[in-house]
Amino acid sequence: MSQVFAIAKRSNILMRIHGGFSRLAFKESDNELPFAFMLITLMSSCGISPYESFKRLRSINSLPFIQKESCEIVRQVEVLSKDPLTAMLQRADETDSKIYGDSLRGYVSTVQSGGSVTSYLKSKLRSILEIQAEVAARSIGTLETLVEAYMVMLIVLLCIYILATVMSSTAMFSNALGLNFGGPSLVYAILFLIMPSVSIMFMFFAHETRRGTIIGLRSIYNKAFPPAIASAILLVLYILVPQMKVTMNIIGVPIFTTACLIAVSLFPMISYRRMIGLNIKAEEAMPSFLRDISEARKTGMSPEKSIVHGATRKGYGAFSNILQRIVTQLEWGISLRKIYEDMKERLQSWPVLTNFVILIETIEVGGGSSDALELLAGYSEKIRDIEKNKRDMLKAYVILPFIWSVLMSLTFTFTFYVMTQIPTLYLPHNPSASLGSEMGIFSSALILQCWLSGFFIGKVIQGTFAAGFEYSILLAAVSLASLLVSQNITSVLIGALV
Repeated sequence: MSQVFAIAKRSNILMRIHGGFSRLAFKESDNELPFAFMLITLMSSCGISPYESFKRLRSINSLPFIQKESCEIVRQVEVLSKDPLTAMLQRADETDSKIYGDSLRGYVSTVQSGGSVTSYLKSKLRSILEIQAEVAARSIGTLETLVEAYMVMLIVLLCIYILATVMSSTAMFSNALGLNFGGPSLVYAILFLIMPSVSIMFMFFAHETRRGTIIGLRSIYNKAFPPAIASAILLVLYILVPQMKVTMNIIGVPIFTTACLIAVSLFPMISYRRMIGLNIKAEEAMPSFLRDISEARKTGMSPEKSIVHGATRKGYGAFSNILQRIVTQLEWGISLRKIYEDMKERLQSWPVLTNFVILIETIEVGGGSSDALELLAGYSEKIRDIEKNKRDMLKAYVILPFIWSVLMSLTFTFTFYVMTQIPTLYLPHNPSASLGSEMGIFSSALILQCWLSGFFIGKVIQGTFAAGFEYSILLAAVSLASLLVSQNITSVLIGALV
């Protein structure tokens, strides 16, 4: 018991995680600020005032927070006849984003003092990117703590499971002697209620901490519903139809459970893998593509020819197909706006799509000057490096869920078999037979827990629950294999001892 409480004390890591949420300076809306201020800075370098920039930002759907703020500023100016600076100060006081509010106040102060607006915007953009890099580094530490806390909680629950199993076995043994100490209700509560609830809670923490770059994943999640409904129907038939129960018992409840869970994750996993490779490559290649456009523009090429020149570079991988399509559309005289709409149907990377919108706006308002494109390329590289470093630093944690899945399976099997075989040493009739028959159900609960852990680790590493479909399949299979192997070995060992 002392070990259990010692481990439980370590769960104060959860308090550190909660505190980490409050210390993160960037809100979800603040993730849009680097792109928004990049666009405003580029337009300012082309002679466009920030108010006119806000008017253009109303049409950018990929920045919903900035789009909403821009609409409000324009409404106050054009409908309520307020001065643009007054409208900006009012929004700075009313917005929930501290960084956005400070940026507006700084801009108004710069205009009123007669300072250089472009210099201020460049300085503010640099400051926002530095804050974002700092927050990204802190979020990595928070995610590492989150994974450690998840492991600690699983260990605590395993210890509680061992105690509950001992109590359950003692209760059955006592019932056989005419006493009554209850049944294995606590074991059911741990495996079917507490463990899944803990996993869901940590998924929520991961969702609050880790933001991904991929959008438009609803179609992938929808592919999990038909197999999930079919699995639910089979479960109802297993409970209500005796013939179905006999068939399932022949197959094995753990194997049936694993097959259903894999079926739920299989088609979404295939769709996600087809999509993610192209989008990750696009995120890595987009800054280099913008850099090529910038260098080509310095030689005097037109913006369109600069795009064609940058798209012909080798080494972009799967993203080269998208670039070649852009080149073809430009040669056919299709506008950049229509090219962007076509690009949205093939890519789901939010940074790539936003950078392309900024490129279009830069070309439309200022002809795509080499200085503006240089600024766009430089800051795009910084944003790319921040996200790439985050993914690379978290990849090491992919091994942990497989370790704890194997350990949970071994601990569960050994404890269950030992506790159910003890009464056979004292009673001629095995009072634990009913508990032993529940081994398949309990194993299924453990497989479900490992399957849920896949979504948690997918969110932590790649920033989206859709990445968890692949990990959930692997963890469910590893858990089933570990259970089958450990059950056979434990049965042989206990049989030899008894």
